[in-house]
Amino acid sequence: MEDSPVTDPSKAGKQHEQAASNAPKSGERPDQGSAPAADYEIPNADKPTKSSHEASANVPQQHIPAPETANAKYLFPILAQPPEALTGLRLEERSKVAAGVTAVIKSMQFSWAEGGVGRGSKALLGMNQKDGFDCSSCAWPDPDNHRSVAEFCENGAKATASDADDKAAGPEFFAQHSLAQLSRMTDRDQNNAGRLTHPMVMRPGDNHYSPIGWPAAFQIIADELNALKSPDEATFYTSGKVPNEPAFLFQLFVRQFGTNNLPDCSNMCHESSGSALSPTLGLGKGSVTLNDIHEAEVILIIGQNPGTNHPRMLTALQKAKRNGAKIISVNPLIEAGLVAFKNPQDFMNPLRALGALMGDGTQITDLYLQVRVNGDMALLRGIMKHLFEAEDLNPGQVVDRAFVAEHTTGFESFEQNIRSTSWADIEEQSGVSRAQLLEAANIIATKQKIITCWAMGVTQQRDGVQTIQEIVNLQLMKGAIGKPGAGTCPVRGHSNVQGDRTMGIWERVHSGFLDALEKEFTFTAPREDGLDVVETIKGMVDGRIKVYFGLGGNLLAAGPDTELIADGMRKQNLTVFVGTKLNRGHLVTGKTSLLLPCFTHADIDMQRSGQQMTSCENSMGVVSQNKGVLVPLAGQMMSEVAIISGMAIATLGQKTNIANWVAMTESYDVIRDHISRVIPGFENFNEKLRRPGGFYLPNGPRERKFTTKNGKANFTTTELPEHTLQPDQLVLMTVRSHDQFNTTIYEYNDRYRGIHGERRVLFMNVQDMATRGIKAKDLIDITSHFQGDQRTVEKFVAVPYDIPKGNVCAYFPEANPLVPIASVAKVSNTPTSKYVVVTVVPTKTANATQEELEARVKARELA
Repeated sequence: MEDSPVTDPSKAGKQHEQAASNAPKSGERPDQGSAPAADYEIPNADKPTKSSHEASANVPQQHIPAPETANAKYLFPILAQPPEALTGLRLEERSKVAAGVTAVIKSMQFSWAEGGVGRGSKALLGMNQKDGFDCSSCAWPDPDNHRSVAEFCENGAKATASDADDKAAGPEFFAQHSLAQLSRMTDRDQNNAGRLTHPMVMRPGDNHYSPIGWPAAFQIIADELNALKSPDEATFYTSGKVPNEPAFLFQLFVRQFGTNNLPDCSNMCHESSGSALSPTLGLGKGSVTLNDIHEAEVILIIGQNPGTNHPRMLTALQKAKRNGAKIISVNPLIEAGLVAFKNPQDFMNPLRALGALMGDGTQITDLYLQVRVNGDMALLRGIMKHLFEAEDLNPGQVVDRAFVAEHTTGFESFEQNIRSTSWADIEEQSGVSRAQLLEAANIIATKQKIITCWAMGVTQQRDGVQTIQEIVNLQLMKGAIGKPGAGTCPVRGHSNVQGDRTMGIWERVHSGFLDALEKEFTFTAPREDGLDVVETIKGMVDGRIKVYFGLGGNLLAAGPDTELIADGMRKQNLTVFVGTKLNRGHLVTGKTSLLLPCFTHADIDMQRSGQQMTSCENSMGVVSQNKGVLVPLAGQMMSEVAIISGMAIATLGQKTNIANWVAMTESYDVIRDHISRVIPGFENFNEKLRRPGGFYLPNGPRERKFTTKNGKANFTTTELPEHTLQPDQLVLMTVRSHDQFNTTIYEYNDRYRGIHGERRVLFMNVQDMATRGIKAKDLIDITSHFQGDQRTVEKFVAVPYDIPKGNVCAYFPEANPLVPIASVAKVSNTPTSKYVVVTVVPTKTANATQEELEARVKARELA
């Protein structure tokens, strides 16, 4: 172990900031509020956290037969999966540095190509500014104070360029292309078709969308919803792109209609984080601010690829490195953004421009631990086991005994659990040696300002919740929470995915929120839990759900078991899709389908009272304004608020206060006044939102106020999982490419990983390829195995890559058909896209006889 702070005070960094008495108080960070907010992500004692999932976590579920996957393209004229046509793979060496001048060039290319130089530049200059609009891409926070004139990253530029597109996909476009024809376009080409401009309908028997007026569209929704035997026969899905005001109205409408069926994209990403953090710390959100990242002494980045998914995070990591931080990265893949970073902002600094252009960039990671997929829990235990051994040699210098005694419970059981874990199990399951874990422990042992960041590489494991609880255990044993430079940092994906949950978009919101909502709007809210994403998909397939409404997003491409979702969609009486651009999810429809165009974050939203603004909450609990700067394209697009209000008035009629819905549409300040009286932390919402930079929501763990049932931070004693594979089986994880955000595909490239011109690739360890007689660029088929069922996708290209033996990796949505609907994380019910058991063989499609191919085509024609 390194010297401790007792023998070398410099090892502890700024010690005067580390005492509990100096923990940040409300008001020390801008407008944080006076008390920790109630946690609406996870219920209090009136509803135990995901009790139904937790109780059945280790109980065999009802068997759900695997859908047809490989032959689905022959059975259904409208393709639910992306077409198999290969687009031309070119391989290069993996990049060793992220961003740099290439990122600047790519940002400009996308922006000017989509919206033109003038429109594209105006959008970029308004993005993430205090008087502008919130980036519709990731939820990484903006600086509290000074912001660059170019406060965006490459992927934010791509997202905004897509939003600023000056091409229209209007009635003429849909008249020219049937749904079947559109489904044979690649996902990139669908997105690039242009902005949706007019409400469209597909009626029973049609194969094209055709124009419809807004009143008629609202009436179709109202008639279908009101014809249901129960409100619970409808489900209402939400994308994390939806701002706070329409999200609040959406959940209000759904609950006034009479159901809590509010699945959202959180169910598929950070549900595991909320499920782990709330019972341990009292709040299902992270506890750090952007300034904490800058001040940290040690930052662990686990299961996250910031270079592609949250590129602006690299600027914060660079600042932390320049302040002396050590960074430990844990990931099965060596990602360029975790290796080194050339900050595009440095090109505007004369003192740094030459170094940014010619140099190697800032080294980000000090220790890279290339863990096996789903091996993170074992890895964390190994680090903590080393820390306990160091504590034995240096009593009181490694574990923060004072913090543990004053603020926590469950330490003794946790300690015994870690100490009793064998090194053999730790090394076998993590794939990381005891010596490497000692390096990590030595970096951490004497430090107190520690932050752990994680994303879907952790949350989408079978044991994702328990792994995050081990992260919390590590933070607690070091007393690394509730002080500057320390805490938990789940890095959220979409721009307002955290805000939507705060606004009540959740299928299990507890009684405190519902009580306040009932009081404010004078109605009786449903109290029965609704369905999350996984249960919604099951309900659509088995007939319990008959109407699907999607407020943004692309459930077909984002969810697991693609062909099962498609089966459920086809069984719906009505599917409704609110969106800005065409995606594959709009094409696999119910008997009747509506496609309703809405504004983007960048669009100017004019209502009766003038230009409106909305708000978003970022990953660190800052709520700031979102005010568009671009004139919307010609057409009949409406704001999300107006669409929800029109639907509510048509559906609810005299069951609701129609005048209030009208008032909320004419001025979004009225919505915010309602929010201020319903949700703690939003008092004086309209006033605080107009302050430059917005305001922080209250955060109990940030102040060492743990709103758990016992008022303490709770250590967790977890069970180390055992996973057994057959000799020929591998473990698949799905990831994004660099030219992709969530399910939106901008291009076919992934330049940081050396992939150009293709998405149907499988990254494989060279030894695994050799064992199976597979060479680079060979065509392969991939089959997943779960509960005796098999799902197969065909015609992928094998790519040799630096990935742990026994692990493979592919992009979603192409690999999503392999993810079984019943394979979910314990407690959170999140699909396990980071743990899919597969086998890989040379493709059968290329070797199929002409008779076999003709038989498949005939089967499709008969269907």
